[in-house]
Amino acid sequence: MGAALYPECVSVRYLSCGDTAFSVEFGNEITPEINGRVMALHAAIGAARLPGVVETVPSMRALLVCYDPLSTSRADLEPEIAALIARGLPVGQASRRVTVPCCYDDPEFAPDLAEVAERTKRKPEDVIAAHLGSAFKVYVLGFMPGLAYIAGLDRGLYLPRRSQPRVRVPRSSVAIAMDMTTIYPFESPGGWHLVGRTPLWMFDQRREQPVFLAPGDALTFQRIDRKTFDRIAREVEAGTFDWNQLVTNR
Repeated sequence: MGAALYPECVSVRYLSCGDTAFSVEFGNEITPEINGRVMALHAAIGAARLPGVVETVPSMRALLVCYDPLSTSRADLEPEIAALIARGLPVGQASRRVTVPCCYDDPEFAPDLAEVAERTKRKPEDVIAAHLGSAFKVYVLGFMPGLAYIAGLDRGLYLPRRSQPRVRVPRSSVAIAMDMTTIYPFESPGGWHLVGRTPLWMFDQRREQPVFLAPGDALTFQRIDRKTFDRIAREVEAGTFDWNQLVTNR
């Protein structure tokens, strides 16, 4: 099936961000459609290799275009980017599908599972099933290296952040808040609800690409028991885990 194109009538706003970058905004809402436009423009600029562009950084609803001010300017780049948008941005392009193993069974790993079940009027097993069945997509990376904001959480699990954030959230904790899930790449403070833990490290400087997830990734969680968790954790720690088995291109 061929990729669709975003229409020429897409409303876009350009905002300067200092003298070396500007933002291309596609709207004020956080939706799959708007984020899809951001990712499509991100890919289109990369393919066009516009002179002077240093990098593009996608966010939930906008694309930051960073450039070398000695070789180009916003005045030069904006019409070129507008022309890319006017020609139509391909959607539904190939992206990665990532599977993340997650253990929900150990109370140490899922200290908020019972509370989430109570507040959403579900059984803990139903919360786990809803999390496993959610159609997740990585929107953006931020807050700390490797932390992904992953949208698509089952609507029945929507909850605000905790009223009392934790001082320490263990590395690799899987958490939910609002319409999103995330995986903590390091031990850090955090206010999301902890419902499981993965044995994977979202950031590992030993890897050629230290950050595991990327904007645009489609993500699903796979339930594992504590024995499997411990085995994978040992392999990740030793640097012998085969990360390729978790990723397929589509």
